[in-house]
Amino acid sequence: MPGLGHNGGPTMEPGASWRRHSWSQARRDLLPHLPIEVLRGRVRRAKELGLEYRTYASVRAASGHDVVAFLFSSNALRVFPGQVMPEDRVVKLADLRAARIGLAQGRLAPETLLQAGQGLLDGAHPAPPALASFAEARARLRAALGRLPADGVLLVGDAALEAEWCAAGRLAGYLPAARYFG
Repeated sequence: MPGLGHNGGPTMEPGASWRRHSWSQARRDLLPHLPIEVLRGRVRRAKELGLEYRTYASVRAASGHDVVAFLFSSNALRVFPGQVMPEDRVVKLADLRAARIGLAQGRLAPETLLQAGQGLLDGAHPAPPALASFAEARARLRAALGRLPADGVLLVGDAALEAEWCAAGRLAGYLPAARYFG
């Protein structure tokens, strides 16, 4: 047994390379080998969601479920009081094949966000306040999701504090707006 100060480095016992090889082989055998039809279906689904395949696959692997909806903060949609949604956001949302829910932030009313969304949002709800407690953020996100499974919902945001909503709402993941709309 290693003593105090041992850094857990590689063992110096004979057979270390064989054990490493065996472990690598066993791990490779555990990873699923997807049939090409399943892979093609997932690539198609990623395209329907407007995601890169790598992003879609990592979200799916982490949550274990397909992405069924998106939560968009009003910051990510670039909707502010008195403004309409920019054309690049409209085009991206029009092609999206999943539920689209807006989170109105600050002084922006959910009804205003729905109008600015030009009929492309399935619903709009008040976003958690900027420095809301964990419990308050969770309650607001659950109200916005309704019956949707949280681990099938991806959050698209544009502020650092919005990324924390994923943990509060137990969402599938967070994507910066620049990455999703870029």
